[in-house]
Amino acid sequence: MAINPVPDHVPPEMVRDFSLFTSPGMPPTPNGDPHAAVACAHDGPPIFYSPYNTQDGRGTWVITRAADQRKVLQDAETFSSHRSIFSSILGETWPTIPLELDPPAHGAFRSLLSPLLSPKRVTALEPAVRERAIALIDRITASATSCDVMKDFAFPFTVSIFLRFLGLPDQGLDTFVGWAKDLLHGDDVERPVAARKIVAFIDELATNRRKDPVDDLMTFIVQAQIEGRRLTDGEIRGIGVLVFVAGLDTVAAAIGFDLAYLARNLKDQELLRSEPDRILLATEELLRAYPPIQLIRVATKDIDFEGAPIRKGDYVSCATMIANRDPEEFESPNTFDLAREHNRHAAFGYGPHRCLGSHLARREIVIGLEEWLARIPTFRIKEGTAPITCGGHVFGIENLILDWS
Repeated sequence: MAINPVPDHVPPEMVRDFSLFTSPGMPPTPNGDPHAAVACAHDGPPIFYSPYNTQDGRGTWVITRAADQRKVLQDAETFSSHRSIFSSILGETWPTIPLELDPPAHGAFRSLLSPLLSPKRVTALEPAVRERAIALIDRITASATSCDVMKDFAFPFTVSIFLRFLGLPDQGLDTFVGWAKDLLHGDDVERPVAARKIVAFIDELATNRRKDPVDDLMTFIVQAQIEGRRLTDGEIRGIGVLVFVAGLDTVAAAIGFDLAYLARNLKDQELLRSEPDRILLATEELLRAYPPIQLIRVATKDIDFEGAPIRKGDYVSCATMIANRDPEEFESPNTFDLAREHNRHAAFGYGPHRCLGSHLARREIVIGLEEWLARIPTFRIKEGTAPITCGGHVFGIENLILDWS
């Protein structure tokens, strides 16, 4: 991975050897804990410069305090979301929508899509979400007392809900998960290949829905209008790609990290099993402890921000996992308290770009934990196995073998 030199305007004393991709605990690690590893970011200055903190090796300013992250994420005029993170893999510059649009265009597209993921719509989806969780767990327990929970439950559960949202059958699940893994965690060869496959799939799906509309998200998008006009092919692609990528990895990873925590902390596991009403509040603490996403903005002008000489074009990192370990925001941030209240975590971001799918993601996690704990007896990580974790733009976990024999 190529590393760009530190810009001349960055004071040497503000440069720190830190990266969500390469620092200790970030590369694929057996029995790793990348979320705990990032807590070291709070040992130094509240804002510093990392020379290599993106998937393509670019440097970023790293904002460690939750309050400062909120200032960045709420100021779309100074800190733009338009960096074409997906399309740049293909050497192109189109934005994913609405994530990489700035106001006022952002507001129009967010208003268009918000009703599809509103609390009311998520409530209507809940029976199907619970039915899917139960079916998967019953299939596992019918013939086994252990499983690879990511392959057998977390991915099939969350991705099938997402595929239903897109109006697609489950048959493509393994293929789609493979594309997402290569895109988010692959190397410089795998990422462009996966990106091209995803774009081709979204373009083909849009074409098919124009010819044969059905009751699904893509049909809604190709028939929708913004300010009295139909969406362009590029806008449809930008929405489709964002929904596709966002639905394939992050919630499954969150459930995986949550179950790994409960497998290692039997007292908390038994508490939630015996008092399932606690799961809703506990989920907020698990979201605080194990958020998967780094948010990046691009400075639109020169600004001295809380002592940092940020210049136009600089990348600014607001990593949710760093904000959620901020000792100024959370008492004992590295201690898990499943009864923690007033939990102002950053798992879904802040400001105008706060995660559009947060209501659905939260319900998937709650329902997944409720049904798993109701149907699986006391579980541990299987002896002789080790989960593999990784940092990066999206934190991940795999090879999580749980045993309840």
